[in-house]
Amino acid sequence: MQNIMQKPSGAFVGASWGAMAVGMGAYLFGLWNAEMQLNEKGYYFTVLMYGLFSAVSLQKAVRDKIERIPVTGIYLGLAWFSLITSVSLLGIGLWNATLALSEKGFYAMAFVLCLFAAVAVQKNTRDIGAAGAPTLAGEQESA
Repeated sequence: MQNIMQKPSGAFVGASWGAMAVGMGAYLFGLWNAEMQLNEKGYYFTVLMYGLFSAVSLQKAVRDKIERIPVTGIYLGLAWFSLITSVSLLGIGLWNATLALSEKGFYAMAFVLCLFAAVAVQKNTRDIGAAGAPTLAGEQESA
């Protein structure tokens, strides 16, 4: 059975990148203006970066497995563990933070938007590469 890879539409690619920019921009703008110590800001920034990396890594591992590209069980397990850990770290940090409930919700929603957008951007990048179309950098990409 042959899978025919369809290139994602420009609107979906743009919406994915837009969601990523809005989510990261809002999260980082909130951090920049937050009345918290620099080490707390660093914690929330690191959790965001870890979450983005783990979400993209998990998406790639799951898709590789679906496409029958070898993925070790330990890597797939570590990708799941990393995503769950990053979400847990954000949740624990926000639970214990001395922030208003609205601020906690803001950070949580911006974080979730970033994770979703990162997965969509990774999917689009891979679909564009698989369809043989040039990527945003103008190169051919295989995975």
